[in-house]
Amino acid sequence: MNRHTREPGPGTVVVVTGASSGIGRAAAAAFAARGARLVLTARSAGVLAQVAARCAEAHPRAEAVAVTADVTDFAATERVARTAVDRFGRIDVWVNAAGVGVLGRLDRVPPADVRRLWETNVLGAFHGARAALPVMRRQGGGTLIDVSSVLGGAVVAPYMGAYAASKAALATLDEVLRQELRLSGDTGVAVCTILPAGVDTPFFRHAANHTGRRLRSLPAVATPQRVARAVVRAAARPRRRVHVGPGSRLLPWAHALAPETVRSLVRWRTGRVYLDAPGTAPITRGVLYEPSDATASVAGGRHAGARTAVRRVAGCTAALASAAAVRTATRHLPSRGRSSPHHRRS
Repeated sequence: MNRHTREPGPGTVVVVTGASSGIGRAAAAAFAARGARLVLTARSAGVLAQVAARCAEAHPRAEAVAVTADVTDFAATERVARTAVDRFGRIDVWVNAAGVGVLGRLDRVPPADVRRLWETNVLGAFHGARAALPVMRRQGGGTLIDVSSVLGGAVVAPYMGAYAASKAALATLDEVLRQELRLSGDTGVAVCTILPAGVDTPFFRHAANHTGRRLRSLPAVATPQRVARAVVRAAARPRRRVHVGPGSRLLPWAHALAPETVRSLVRWRTGRVYLDAPGTAPITRGVLYEPSDATASVAGGRHAGARTAVRRVAGCTAALASAAAVRTATRHLPSRGRSSPHHRRS
């Protein structure tokens, strides 16, 4: 595959972690629709087998193998890489999409839960890179894609500290990998960091919640399919960082321009809008220690597709209204160089 000139298609070998749910599952479907040969991994064996079967049916030349594994276990992650090489002979694209979340004040979140989150979000991605990169270096090329978050950059939110820090660490690891690959002369291997804003996945349903507060609403969110399309494009034409979704570029830009204003707004909306009152939700550990199984799904039920359509219609309407207002104002302006009636009579 010439990843710089065309999208992944039949014959492309793709490994996706976290493939049973959310962005990983959407990415697996997107690659399968193009006829890729897939090795899919997650902890939920039954759901993963179903996802693999659907991927294999998505295109006449698509193939999919399910390998149940926990990315926090390096030996298990190496087994995933060996399966790809033994079955298909190479690894063209490796997508680290496995991730978990923890909500809560940093001084009240159990250290064990934070450790588990970091083992999945950071060490799991490191394990994926450690398993995939030697294969890609031997074959002379490949693309490693890590799903990070805008929350791993300048913009942070209360009660998301452990998660945001893990995503920031992942973005830093990617920067280091790029430098090291340049130094070693492995210019055919690309590392791409995907930076979504809010995404309509089961993330909050699966996250450990130590706030005692129910999730009331979310900001504008993108569909998992939109992020999956960005992943496929990154596999075809790798870039250092790819921003996806509403606010993914605007928020960092606004934060750089007026940091305290953005911090205040995010803090206020998180505390007053996005979360309900204290005592409205039980303390849970989500899927930190157990597979998602029956709760695994692509979307999180936030109707991101409909909300995106509404935003686009509203944006187009506003643009058309603005254009009409400008045209009306222009028609009522006197023509340049035309004399007024008073001048003509004098």
